[in-house]
Parts: sequence; structure tokens; C-alpha cells
Amino acid sequence: MTAFENLGHLIGRGNDPEKIAIVDLGGETPPREFTYGKLGALANGVARALLKKGLGRGDRVAIVSANRAEYLAAVFGIMRAGLIAVPVNFKFPPETIAFIIKDAGADFIFCDAARRTDCPPGVPTVIFGEAFEHFIDTGPFDAVRQVRREPAMFLYTSGSTGIPKGVVLSHQSHLWVVETRLKAQDISHHRFLVAAPLYHMNALAVSQLVCAGHATLVLLPQFTAAAYIAAIEKYRVTWVTAVPPMMAMMLREKDRMARADLSSVESLRMGSAPVSESLMAALKTALPKAAITNAYGTTEGGPVVFGPHPKGLPTPSLSVGFPVAGVEVRLKGRDEGELEMKSPAIMNGYHNRPDLSSPITKDGFYVTGDVFRRDADGFYFFVGRTDDMFVSGGENIYPGDVERMLERHPDIAQAAVVPIPDDIKGMKPVAFVVPQAARRLSEDEVKQYALKHAPAYQHPRTVWFLERLPLSSTNKIDRSVLMRLAAERIANLVTQS
Repeated sequence: MTAFENLGHLIGRGNDPEKIAIVDLGGETPPREFTYGKLGALANGVARALLKKGLGRGDRVAIVSANRAEYLAAVFGIMRAGLIAVPVNFKFPPETIAFIIKDAGADFIFCDAARRTDCPPGVPTVIFGEAFEHFIDTGPFDAVRQVRREPAMFLYTSGSTGIPKGVVLSHQSHLWVVETRLKAQDISHHRFLVAAPLYHMNALAVSQLVCAGHATLVLLPQFTAAAYIAAIEKYRVTWVTAVPPMMAMMLREKDRMARADLSSVESLRMGSAPVSESLMAALKTALPKAAITNAYGTTEGGPVVFGPHPKGLPTPSLSVGFPVAGVEVRLKGRDEGELEMKSPAIMNGYHNRPDLSSPITKDGFYVTGDVFRRDADGFYFFVGRTDDMFVSGGENIYPGDVERMLERHPDIAQAAVVPIPDDIKGMKPVAFVVPQAARRLSEDEVKQYALKHAPAYQHPRTVWFLERLPLSSTNKIDRSVLMRLAAERIANLVTQS
């Protein structure tokens, strides 16, 4: 049993109830401040009200909303009551939202006003704001003591490659995550900024950590580079969490970055997508006081996998680190191959998907689908996704490898590589490139750079320039959109010829 007994009871455990827990930059009248006492009372009120409505242990409650303080109060309250929280990607079309709510078997929904019409009819729904304030049942509440592997959350994958899958996460799994992170340092003096959506594990796990560590969370309703920069400066944020494309977009705001005072930032943790050398270098220049961490995690396997080297060796800039205590990892290959990992954070399984083969081996390792390389000191480096890899003329190509190579070019801010069909090679790589601001690039220059710095089979056969790369609902580069765009542009070239 962990020191915490319920994932929803990470707040209100004897610390200063008057300390600011959340600075909410969303909601109807931002900014709003919520103390730990108020956040804990809201969570208790949610738990009492849901049970009063007749919901029982193990029932599911969905949340369809942009980021706001009540979102976290609802998540904590749901879990305190022994119910299961189901955060839903509100950027999905209504039919997909309806599918998830039905698939999860949700008996109740919390939503914000903007998403009310996206929620399916027939399921009791409370809208954050005035209706939510009237719904909660104010009073004390003793959090339910979880039993081993009892589900706390269903987090649904994006569904970009098929039907969204509900990842079943237990109280035990993410209590271990919180406690493992808290062992590393006292975070109570930090002010964290979260702009990634709370339906994504990255943002939700950080928010849980903040509350458990009695720090302060500055919460944006969604990410825009301008709002992100402004929030860091205004609230003297010390700890920034993001996915790399968000940081790349922030850096492109040259004028705002030049005017802003971001000297408060002590730590920057990036995860959920690969980091390039050029991005890392640019961030070190923009945030010279910040310790920058290139992190790795998955929804199924948890956000804690790698960390500092136990012998104190400096972590190479693009490495995700060395396996942390309590985590076992192995590669399907001697020093490079698909990563398998085992830790207390691993999911229980996928909800309601008997059609899927379990990605968990008989000896308890989660098969990640991510390819890594390990160096002589035991540091791990992300290579690419097995499902992104394609074969061109008999050679395996991982888009991430090619992208990192291209982004070393001083005039390239971002690059994304996707495959297109080829009569001779089977598939061949093409690239979408975002130039550095005010820089001029030609397609031939990009190709020649690739031929000089990588094997010839990796060089993009066609290069297109974009002002920005399309992002998915979790702020990762949306490869499915780029593949459709590549197919359309190739078709146009054929028609014109």
C-alpha cells in the first residue's frame, strides 16, 4: 500500500489549505484562484453529489471540457467516491465522443458550456459553471480505500489509426507514479504551467503531481504560443511541461520571446514526442536557467520510465535517460530494438476490447511499439515508432531519424517525413519542412543536405514547405493529415505533368 490510499485524495492532507493550488486562466471569468481548501471541498462535493445521484463503486463518469479548475475537482471527486473518471478528447467529432461515452459505459457527464451539444442525449449531464455550483453537495467525505489494481481512470487513445482504445489505469499505478516523482525533490515552491489538454496523460499526471506535492498549477484552457509565453512571464512560472511541437511554436514567436522575461523558468520537461538537436539548442538559449529534460512515457506504461544515471553521469542532450529504480526495460535487439518495459504504472489492460491482442507479455512487460537505441553507458535514445517505420527498397526507414537529421540544418525549424507509394522502391520518403523565421530554403538545398548527412535511401524525394505543421488534438504532429496532403500534392503533380 502506498502512502496515498486513493488517487483522488492527493489534496487536502493536512497541508496549508490557504495556499493557492490552481490559477485558472480558463472558465467564464479568468483568471480565477483556487486554494487547496477550496479545491478539496469541491472534490468532496462532487463525490457526495454523485453518490447521492445513485452512482456506485466502479461506475464511470465522463468529462468533456477544456482545461479548468472544476475539471480537476471533478476528476478528484469521481475517484474519491470509488468511481472511474473518463476524460474525453473534446476535439473528437460528436459521433466519436458518443462512441467513447457508450464504450466506457459512462452513467454521468461533466462538460463545459461550449461542449454541451457534443455530448450524447440520454446521459445525465452537468455543465461547469453555475449548474456545477448548484450540483455539488458541500460537506466532508472520506475517500474510498482502493483495493489492488482497482480502476481509477479510463484514458482513451487518440484513435488516429483506428477505434479509440480505453486504457484502464488503476489507483495503484498512478499513485506509484506520484510517489516516485516526489522522492526526487520537494516541489512545493514551484509554479507549474499546464496547457496540454487534461484528457492527455501528460497534463493529467503533472496536475496530480502538483497537488500531491502542494505546489501551484497555472492552468491554461488550451495551448496558444502567445498565451503560453504571457502566462510564464505574468505568473513567474518555474516549471514548464509541454510536448516538443508546443515549444517549437513558442520559439517561432520571435518578437514576443524577445520582449518577455522568462527568467523564472527553472525546469522544462518535454515528453510525448521526439526532441531534435536544433530545438534543444534553441531552448537552452531561450531558457538559459532551465534544466531541460527530454522525457518518455506512454498512456499504457505510465510517464515514469527513465531518469538520471545512478552514477551521476551527465545525460546526453537527446537521451531520455537511464531506467529509474522500480522500472525494468529490455530491447528486442542487443543495443537497438523495440522497447519493452515493466513497472507498477502499467495499465490493467484495454477496456472492452477482446478483439485486441494484449500488449503485455506473459512475464509482465508492456510492448511499447517504440524503437530505442542504448549507448555504452546505458542511456536510451528514441529512434522511432514501429508503426511509423516503412521499407524503401529493402531499407527500414524511421521518420524520426530523418527528421532529426533535417532539423540539424540551421535554416530548418521543424521537419516531418512521411512515406508515399513508389513503383520501384515500394515506398519512398517525402518531407514537409517549416523554415526558420525569415530564412529562405530551396527544395534542392534540403535534398542535398540530406544526401550529405545521411544514407542516400533516407533522403526525401520531394520537399514541401509549410508555415506550420498540423497538430493532432494532443499537440503532436498529425502524420495522418500530412500523408493525405502528400498524396494530394503528388496526384496534382502527376495531373500537371
